[in-house]
Amino acid sequence: MASPDRRTLIADTAIGLVAAVGLRGLTHRAADAAAALPAGSTSYYFRTRTALIGACYQRLAELDLADLDDFAAFAPSGVGDREADRGAAGADREAVAAALAALLHRWLTTGRARQLARFELSLEAARTPELETDLHRAGLGARVRAAELLGGLGAERPEEAARSLVAWTDGLLYDRLAGALSRSGPPPDLAELTAVTRRMVDAALA
Repeated sequence: MASPDRRTLIADTAIGLVAAVGLRGLTHRAADAAAALPAGSTSYYFRTRTALIGACYQRLAELDLADLDDFAAFAPSGVGDREADRGAAGADREAVAAALAALLHRWLTTGRARQLARFELSLEAARTPELETDLHRAGLGARVRAAELLGGLGAERPEEAARSLVAWTDGLLYDRLAGALSRSGPPPDLAELTAVTRRMVDAALA
């Protein structure tokens, strides 16, 4: 596998820092050290801290969309139209729920640090107006993907349904990663997540 370019390396390193120590630990100097780059490298590519945080948003969106594309590869495409029989439509929903559960399991386990960083960076955008555009742009891709999928399953208003599904997904991730019971709760279980995502998909399509 080819090595990432320096901008990508810095963005990935910055995301890791935010996940590990929070935004207070995200500095140009810390990113240089964590990425084993010469001093001044991060500031050369991202002159300000705001620019560095913006790069994090863009990289997080890129990684999440790559995961969503994997999810779409396991979910049915072009299925569940209104002329399909009920049995096929039901099977399509099951396939989508199973694929979404697998994606959530990935984000709760191997992708845990990235999702923690995403939540913390989102809060920073809420306090920093100049970051709102980057956050908004980064969040559009997931909603477009969800609308396409739900439209294929027969949603009458796929954009509205997608907003709900993404919000529920974010809520579940936050609850399991940072909620009050996140430390004491059981480890992520694929069967339990599948039961939850089945209800989420049904509700989005209701």
